[in-house]
Amino acid sequence: MKPALQPGLTHQFSFTVPPNKTVPHLYPESESFQQMPQVLATGYMVGLMEWACIEAIRPYLDWPREQSLGTHVSFPHLAATPPGLTVTVDVRLDRVDGRRLFFSVTAHDGIDRITEGTHERVIIDAARFNAKLAAKKPGGAS
Repeated sequence: MKPALQPGLTHQFSFTVPPNKTVPHLYPESESFQQMPQVLATGYMVGLMEWACIEAIRPYLDWPREQSLGTHVSFPHLAATPPGLTVTVDVRLDRVDGRRLFFSVTAHDGIDRITEGTHERVIIDAARFNAKLAAKKPGGAS
């Protein structure tokens, strides 16, 4: 992590919602999801907020050796967004506590604010993390 990664960092990220990021595509094996409206799925919205935060901090990491993983999300899904609209996410890094990063996020689809809240991430050493993960997998080293 570079010393320049400091609170106050802001970033704006935009993404045009394609049809395959709607509720029916979230879990294709779910018949219930298949019957739901074609709007941005909350699960994909969460991923979009994470993506925006990653892009905000990536220049300040020794990527790909250092990466970050989401550890907490706290934001409601306030409005439905159909495919074709562009969601703009505004990110602000509020606090750095060692390897833990605390963000404020808001997102708008050009018509409505679709979310606002907070997100936490932790910076990881990818090789060390992947080694621990491999040991956790069935058949991995204990």
